[in-house]
Amino acid sequence: MTENAAPVPQASPSPEDVEWADELARSWVEVYKKSATTLTLLRIIRDHGPIPAADIAPRFATATGWTITDRGLYRTLRRLADSGVLSLEKVDVARTGAKRQDFALTPVGRAYLGRIEGELV
Repeated sequence: MTENAAPVPQASPSPEDVEWADELARSWVEVYKKSATTLTLLRIIRDHGPIPAADIAPRFATATGWTITDRGLYRTLRRLADSGVLSLEKVDVARTGAKRQDFALTPVGRAYLGRIEGELV
């Protein structure tokens, strides 16, 4: 726009346009949150691992401001472990004899995280 040109008036969006924009935004947020969840979990595990799953959720909430269900956390951690990105070690818990699962990045996980971070703008 040149200095002398008047701004072009913008038409108000129709209710249908607003509804469509809301749907597009909801879809984008859902995709973003899934991607950001993986990135955030990998960073937490890189910085604090080996780390039990129970210690990951509060760190995730602090880092993102989002809550993650136990089911969602374990499902994501299991998927990453199954793909070779995370290692899983069963560790005896003091006083109870129960086993907990500690997660750590594998060499593949470190390379994967590095590639993701390299793509970020």
